[in-house]
Parts: sequence; C-alpha cells; structure tokens
Amino acid sequence: MNLSELLAKSRDGGTFTRDEIETMLAPPASSPEAMLLMAEGARISRELTDNLAEVQGQFALNLSPCPVNCQFCSFSSEYQIFTRPSELSAEAAIQAALDFERNPENNAILLMTTADYSFGKLLEMAREIKGRLRPETTLIANVGDMSYEKARQLKDAGFHGVYHAVRLGEGTVTKAPRRQRLRSIRNFQEAGLIVGTCVEPIGPEHSNTEIAEHILLAASFDPAFSGAARRITIPGSKLEAKGMISELRMSQIVAVTRIATPRTVLGNCTHEPCVIGAAAGANLFWAESGANPRDTREKTEEGRGLSVADCVKLFAEADWQARTGPSRYYAKSHGRLIDTALS
Repeated sequence: MNLSELLAKSRDGGTFTRDEIETMLAPPASSPEAMLLMAEGARISRELTDNLAEVQGQFALNLSPCPVNCQFCSFSSEYQIFTRPSELSAEAAIQAALDFERNPENNAILLMTTADYSFGKLLEMAREIKGRLRPETTLIANVGDMSYEKARQLKDAGFHGVYHAVRLGEGTVTKAPRRQRLRSIRNFQEAGLIVGTCVEPIGPEHSNTEIAEHILLAASFDPAFSGAARRITIPGSKLEAKGMISELRMSQIVAVTRIATPRTVLGNCTHEPCVIGAAAGANLFWAESGANPRDTREKTEEGRGLSVADCVKLFAEADWQARTGPSRYYAKSHGRLIDTALS
C-alpha cells in the first residue's frame, strides 16, 4: 500500500502488517509524509481520550550500581557513575508518594527500583506507601524480571500494574535475555497486574524492521499503553558513539506506534516529555524524582527530570488538556497473554 491507502486503512480502524508499519517508518522525519502520519497519530489519541492526557509520577526507592549492566543506563555498574548505594527511608518514600498524590493532575504513582533491590523491602515499602494513599490512587511498579509467585505478591501488596518492556537490543546491550522479559510480562499478567509498555530505547542504529517488530510485540498483549522513547546518551557509555535520534524522529515513531496499536489501548507514551511528541499523539508523560537511568545526577529533579506541572505545561503547548483523577489507562481489564515462545 502507498501512504494514502495506509492512512485510509487507519481511519477505518484496520490492522497493520510489519511491512506496512515499515512503510510508515520509512519517510524522513521532516517530510510531508511523516507530518501526515503524526497528524493521524494525534487524531487517534485525541479521539480515544477526549483530548485528555495523563501525567504519571515516578520516584526511585533506591540508587545503586546495577549488575544487569544495560549499556544505555547510568545505573550500570560498569560505568561507575554511581558507586555508593542509597535507599529512601519509608518516611521519605511516603512523602514522595504523597507529594505526587496531592497534585490532581498526577494520574498514577510509579515506584522504581534497580534489579538488585531487596524484594522483601519492596513489598514492605509498597504496603507502607499504599496504607497512606487514597484507596483509588493508582500504584505501579517499575521493577525487574519476576516469577509468577513474586508478581502475585506485588498484586497482593497493592500494585495495580507494572511497567515492563522488551527493550531494543535485549540480551545484547543488556544482560536480560529476551525470553526472560517475555516470561515476566506473562507472569505479571497471570498474577492480575496490568502491564504498560513502550518501544524503547530507540537509537539511530535500529532499523525500521526492528522497530516495526517491537511495535507489533508491544501491541500483542493488549497493554495499558504503548508508545515510543528514544535512547538518551549517557556520557562515557558504550553507546555514546552511536548518538541519538531527534525528537522529531521519535515523534514519527510515536505516531506510527499509535496508528499500528489496537484502539483498545488508550495510552500512547513518549519519553522524555516534549511538545512535538504530544503533537504527534503522545498522551502520557512521566514526571520524575530521585534516581533516573537517563541522568547522571542523583536527584533527577535537579537535572533531566520534569515535574507534573512541567509535563502539564508541555501538553498544553500541544493543545492537550490534563486529565485529573486516577489513571484511565490502568482502569480497564487488559491482557492477552503474551506468547513466551517468541524469540
């Protein structure tokens, strides 16, 4: 199909093959064709959510040199950017969660940990935090791979869902095998946790074929949201020489992801927050505090991290309104069980 036919197919709510997704990813990001795709991505996102975007607040429970050694991550123990482990106290974690909850334009709270954070401590912290939050507040975990038994304990501790992604280059630029990530997603689903995901972290070296495959993979398990995010260069990292894609290129991928993802998936994220991403159909940003795997500062709110107010302002610049109240993306029942046999 040519682009006009693909856009017509999108307007009719059709499904797309890998080849068709590659066709949409192929035009240069600054081309008229890419602009048409961004307009279509925005149309879908705005119609699905009544032009209401979400901001979700994430804070880190710990900061530690991480043994998984993802080459795109500032926590990697190989890079020695952070050499001294630190953890939030229960009181500090509760305060961070309450700070996000008090903002009516914050729609969910995410607790992030490194892969070596004590699971028992995570459960303890989650229970402490959950006990101080309003019952309706959406609580999400951004954690490493887990067994079904541990995923069930997360659910019992009060989490509504998790963020988990099969990253581009998984098993090569990370020490997490692709099938292990897939198995964890299925474990989370079987435990009753809703999974949000993203096509990330995208760099200039990733082909349209690889990106298209990840778009389809993310869509295959009916997540709370999908979307696309570029890799942020960590100075001195193994991937530094490969550079970064532009926000415009990232926004094209955000739009194509929205077009190629079933309309049952309301959310379409991008990171880091930007106006052009919102204009291309991103309706989910994250505000951040504490440690951040894309930042070299211990407190990302003093570096790359944005506040809820910052994110709301960026959405407003793209003529989005901020939704108030608990996340709508995690409110519905999601989850076609992922095929863990996918290689």
